[in-house]
Amino acid sequence: MSAQPGLSLGELAVRFGCILKGDPDLRVSRVAALENADAASVAFVANPRYRRYLQQTKAGVVVLDPKLADACPTNALLAKNPYAMYARIAALLYPPPAAPPGRHATAVVDDSAQIDPSASIGPHAVIGARVKIGARTVIGPGCVIMDDVTIGNDTRLTANVTLCQGVIIGDRCLLHPSAVIGADGFGLAPDQGEWLKVPQVGTVRVGNDVEIGASTTIDRGAIDDTVIGDGVKMDNQIQIGHNVRIGDHTAIAGCAGISGSAVIGKRCMIGGMVGIAGHLSICDDVIVTGKSFVSGSIRKPGYYSSGMPVDETTRFRKNAARFQHLDEFVREVRRERGAAADPDAAPEESD
Repeated sequence: MSAQPGLSLGELAVRFGCILKGDPDLRVSRVAALENADAASVAFVANPRYRRYLQQTKAGVVVLDPKLADACPTNALLAKNPYAMYARIAALLYPPPAAPPGRHATAVVDDSAQIDPSASIGPHAVIGARVKIGARTVIGPGCVIMDDVTIGNDTRLTANVTLCQGVIIGDRCLLHPSAVIGADGFGLAPDQGEWLKVPQVGTVRVGNDVEIGASTTIDRGAIDDTVIGDGVKMDNQIQIGHNVRIGDHTAIAGCAGISGSAVIGKRCMIGGMVGIAGHLSICDDVIVTGKSFVSGSIRKPGYYSSGMPVDETTRFRKNAARFQHLDEFVREVRRERGAAADPDAAPEESD
């Protein structure tokens, strides 16, 4: 991805409403880390651990908190949220690659599809019957859009994305390579030692401004639809089961797995490799740290964690073995405390 021609610091300050400390006529054309930046680069400081690079940076401008203005040896754009401001500037300097409107000669498009003339259909894409594709939407190479799919305006499917039958995608979405939306959910009914496939007759409805990472899969609903709210951001290799509902502006990191019929609220943050059991609910504004397992509903906003951090193997094995006796140990302590308080009390019964 290449940067745009240079923009002046004055332009950036006015466009994004930040305070400029320095030369408004200096032009920048790219982004870089503090330690590698040059006079044409934009850098930023958001994490305190990187402040050690600030004094030596040769960046043309640094985006940082106003509290650090005096510590910056070069031009500075002052913002209360430096990371978000840097993201906006980077998006301006590195826009998505332009895609020409129209259909590539190798694309296969059903005659009944309704495609806005400004949309772009890339090489070897397949567009099924009764598909609707909105204005300025880009269907990248190798994408498969099955029958009755609807895609809104300004959405981009980068490459090899599959949208199964009846899926609905909103406006301004971004789907990364090999994402699969609307495959059958894992619906199986046991019968005399065998499994019967349960038809998955719902679909997937994805809101506006959603980003779905590479090789992420979102299953269609068994009866009702799987629903992804507006502004949801998903990392790579995430599994979303059938009938899951995810609230607006929730973010989910890589390799998380969400079982069927779970309901996740708005503005939640789900860490990498988190496992969420099915048929539970998580309220708004919950943060679940990486590798946690959520086995029950969460009804109060806040931070939640589980799992054991890495340890030296011998000690980990000893602690793991002792963990198996934790309930027995607690009961023994209770019995001893009860006997000390009341020598005549009966011993506690087991569950």
